[in-house]
Amino acid sequence: MFVGRYGYPKVRLGPMIPPMHGDTTILDRTELWAGKSIEEIANYRLSLVRGTFTMNVRDTTGRYLENMQELAMSERPAESEATFEKKPLADFELEKEVRLNAESAPFGPAAPLKTFKASSLSADQRIEAAHYDTDLKASDAVVELYRREVETSSIHRVLSVGMLGLKKNRRLVPTRWSISATDDIISGVLARENDSSPAIDLFEVTQYTHLANYYSVILIPDDIWSFEMIESWFTGSGQIATGADYEDARGLDHYPTIAGAYFAARLAVAEHLARRRRKAAALVLREIHPEYVMPLGVWQIREGVREALKKPAQKFENLEQAVSFASAGMSVSGQEVARKSRLWRAFKSQTRITDFA
Repeated sequence: MFVGRYGYPKVRLGPMIPPMHGDTTILDRTELWAGKSIEEIANYRLSLVRGTFTMNVRDTTGRYLENMQELAMSERPAESEATFEKKPLADFELEKEVRLNAESAPFGPAAPLKTFKASSLSADQRIEAAHYDTDLKASDAVVELYRREVETSSIHRVLSVGMLGLKKNRRLVPTRWSISATDDIISGVLARENDSSPAIDLFEVTQYTHLANYYSVILIPDDIWSFEMIESWFTGSGQIATGADYEDARGLDHYPTIAGAYFAARLAVAEHLARRRRKAAALVLREIHPEYVMPLGVWQIREGVREALKKPAQKFENLEQAVSFASAGMSVSGQEVARKSRLWRAFKSQTRITDFA
């Protein structure tokens, strides 16, 4: 399902329906897409036909929305049937939304709904419990679902269609915002809870490449959490452009310039460290090559960094060696990374208690 953001607080939303029978789980579960090609993922998504209707985000009742919420709770693919007021086609507004919405995966043609119903539903009891707990704050519900091993793709979906939070505060959340909010909430909690863990001993670098995106993750021994992501990409003239965002232990004081990519990468790093029960600062380098011909959503950043952190780490004695290794296969040099990185400057200038040992 998809909730748009144009025209907020009146938004277009609706189910995305595959015109096929059988197990269609892979069409919408981003956690299963690591290792798939751009063509495969585009085919999954562009086969989905989107039915649309318009609602105010504060209106969380209505037959179509209730059907979508039941679908969002279903733990298995369900039977669904829709008729449309006209032939589903791409329209200018929808194309603009897809083109600019790099957070979510793409989808196919759309048309206003005439009728819609779903059947053969089997509710996920974890999601159902969170939905019916109208005294549970949305942020707490997101974390509770994550702890109960509900995948992030399912959590942002139920948040998007107004199923979580205090009853009086529930509302629709545009898909783009719900994805970033889910990643932000979970990673923030994991980082805070891991604050008392011991720091890693050496500088660690892991790498992963998929979908013409190159990732290097540098974990830095530090007693204080900090995180930075530096993205680079090729412009139409062949030049390299960069964007970066950084936070220290006080957190992020602005919405990141690299948008949802920042929160997706931060979640992957925070959960890796929490699983190890070790603390570190982290610098994530992402380089996007021209072969990445269409935005597929920030899921690929989350999964790309997750896959990188599964690999055996190369270990180094100092930050210069780690950054040099991490950037060796990229177009931005280690010296350029050091020049642009706020984390580098903070780490180099920071006085630690161990300096007096």
